[in-house]
Amino acid sequence: MERTGKIVFYEDRNFLGRYYECNTDCPELNTHFRRCNSVRVESGAWVLYERPNYLGYQYVLTRGDYPDYQRWMGYNDSIRSCRMIGNLSGVFRVRVYERPEFSGQMLESSEDVGNLPDCWSLREVHSAQVHDGAWVFFELPNFRGRQYLLEKGEFRRFTEWGAMNPNVGSIRRVYNL
Repeated sequence: MERTGKIVFYEDRNFLGRYYECNTDCPELNTHFRRCNSVRVESGAWVLYERPNYLGYQYVLTRGDYPDYQRWMGYNDSIRSCRMIGNLSGVFRVRVYERPEFSGQMLESSEDVGNLPDCWSLREVHSAQVHDGAWVFFELPNFRGRQYLLEKGEFRRFTEWGAMNPNVGSIRRVYNL
């Protein structure tokens, strides 16, 4: 199945100013615009990165309008690379573990979890296995704070999904609407 998607980046808030339309992964957006203050996702699911080459803060966006960077929980107006999220089958299953290397207590979910500490006595997640779908791990409950995209695979330590600490407050499935 071929991935298709379209995202439009705008330099100014409320979809104004210079814009750039994108329908493929792009490791360097700096040549197309200086800053990004609004985004329109016309199709597909995307992960935006604060720095070139898919580095820095991550922001996962699905179909919809984002009139200013606070709407995608952005820390600033810097978006320097993006890529489409693939293989969104509609089937979701993730396991999170208390310790590295898939050890200690384990919680399995196929649904969004808005407050991980409410259903699991631990706030820290040191490893994870994504069996199906794509997931966003949020540093804080209620889908707030830093975001980390985890696609199908094994993550033996939290650093493998780009986190600097093991705090996970909530998790959400990524849909391709």
